[in-house]
Amino acid sequence: MKTRNEIEEKYKWDLSCFGVNDGNFYAKCDEIKKLMEEIYKFKGKLETDDDIYKVMKLDDKIDRLIEPLDMFIHLKSVEDLSLSKYDEMSDFLEKIEIEYNQKTLFVTEKLKKLSNKQINDMLAQKRFEEWELYLKKLKDNRKHRVSNSVDKFLAGADFLGGNNEIMEKFTDVDMTFPDVEDGEGKKHEFNESNAISYLQSDDRILRRNAIVNLHGTYGKYINMFSTNYIYSVKEDCFFAKGYKFKNAMARSMNAEEVKEKIYITLIKNVRENLPLLFDYFELKRQKLGLNDFYNYDAYATLDVENNKKFTYDEAIELIKKAVAPLGEDYVSLIQRAKDERWIDVFPNKNKRGGAFETSIYGYHPFVMTNFNCGLEDVFTLAHELGHAMHSYYSDKAQNYEKAQYKIFVAEVASTTNEMLLLQYLLKNAKSDKEKECYYNKLFESVKSTIFRQTMFAEFEEKVHAEHENGGALSKDKLCDIYYKLNEDYFGKKVKLMPEVKFEWARIPHFFSPFYVYKYAIGLICALNFAEKLFNQETGARENYINKFLCAGKSKPPVEILKEAGCDLEKQETYTETFEYLQDMLKAWKKL
Repeated sequence: MKTRNEIEEKYKWDLSCFGVNDGNFYAKCDEIKKLMEEIYKFKGKLETDDDIYKVMKLDDKIDRLIEPLDMFIHLKSVEDLSLSKYDEMSDFLEKIEIEYNQKTLFVTEKLKKLSNKQINDMLAQKRFEEWELYLKKLKDNRKHRVSNSVDKFLAGADFLGGNNEIMEKFTDVDMTFPDVEDGEGKKHEFNESNAISYLQSDDRILRRNAIVNLHGTYGKYINMFSTNYIYSVKEDCFFAKGYKFKNAMARSMNAEEVKEKIYITLIKNVRENLPLLFDYFELKRQKLGLNDFYNYDAYATLDVENNKKFTYDEAIELIKKAVAPLGEDYVSLIQRAKDERWIDVFPNKNKRGGAFETSIYGYHPFVMTNFNCGLEDVFTLAHELGHAMHSYYSDKAQNYEKAQYKIFVAEVASTTNEMLLLQYLLKNAKSDKEKECYYNKLFESVKSTIFRQTMFAEFEEKVHAEHENGGALSKDKLCDIYYKLNEDYFGKKVKLMPEVKFEWARIPHFFSPFYVYKYAIGLICALNFAEKLFNQETGARENYINKFLCAGKSKPPVEILKEAGCDLEKQETYTETFEYLQDMLKAWKKL
């Protein structure tokens, strides 16, 4: 693998826009510390609207000076993880930020004590409009507020929420798996990292042994995993009650300004459309040439892979053609991302793996990939550029406070790009085998993102409700709930290995309560948008760009999606999306 210095400059991101480098970083930190002293002078004197305005303005200025330093450190560190100087810079800046947060607690305490009348008076002043969301939230969250003394007490309870770390330490460090045996009796080393390669194998015995090994090993330690997760659930429910929420789901969703109805509606619609998933499993059984179908066969890879290689330039051109329904401006931004070096393209020695997009207000977004010239790399690039365009349009259209969109919609723009690319490739496929590759990719995503994540979401809902309704949680109760859900989501024709009941124990997302449903929502919205855009429905482009990409968090996310043409409170949205998927599955069957 090449070193960083061996990669051509045109394939590296250009960080010069931040005005930060190794030589001036610490001097810039000193400038920020001097500015912080200006806020500290207000302690005990924060009485008038004028004082509050000055402090809030200073705080924003400090944040916007810190952010480029943070971003510079982050991006430089992922270029080469072996360099310790950026760890030192990060630690230095973090200490400054911690001290600042501690010394400005008086500001937060003062703002929390403002009456509704004082807040309304401030909202009526034009100069406070850049903090409109924050001030409104002060009012809205008043009913969920506890005393300052309790807040301070809980702020020091850093041991809370440690259940996820307990799981990670055990599974990543202490937990080991037996070797797994293939169809010829040969044994292979087995761990979480290589598990998926065995599950996707064309050796059916290896697939079976892999899933028994994987889930069975978690079952061996199920007392520990269940106790750890049950206490995490109790913590979720305790704090929901303490902060005066109806339940743990309501508390989790409140931060995203999303109603519980969205969660329940998703589960209802996905359950009603389970026959689509069952049809896919039946088609996959036929393609694999099997007489029966087990849950481990759902992972098997069909022999429909597209092994074509793409240069980076070809990938950009392909993505531009795919997103053409979004208009010339959108396509030109993809080109800008390449020309202005927003993207760090290729792997190099010690570079972080995977891919991501990141941005801060006032600067163009940045994308990191480890492009290896395969079709999946093209999809990954399209995905991250979708995030980048969402960030770009939101920053241009909104002020500092309202630009960063909610996590609830974070995967919509990225996945819409992927779905547009998929539809473009299908339309221009040269053979049935090539089409089959794209159909398979679509339904693998649908299986793992819409159906599987919704099953996870339903598990969370049932487990938390069991505790909140006075029921007793135990390892057997957790395993029974999960096994029954698998029976429902795989259907009567798919045979389940008994060890699947332990699978819930290896899902780390359960320690971020009521989070996984957003993945399913994201793909449903993306499919909905992509179909309208690809078919060039009247107003689809304008609504998607102006009312979704440009919206940031100026309104609650469900309202933003509704105005853009994807109403998650209407049955038609789900009906149209699943009808589209039915049509795609029928087209695949006809090949």
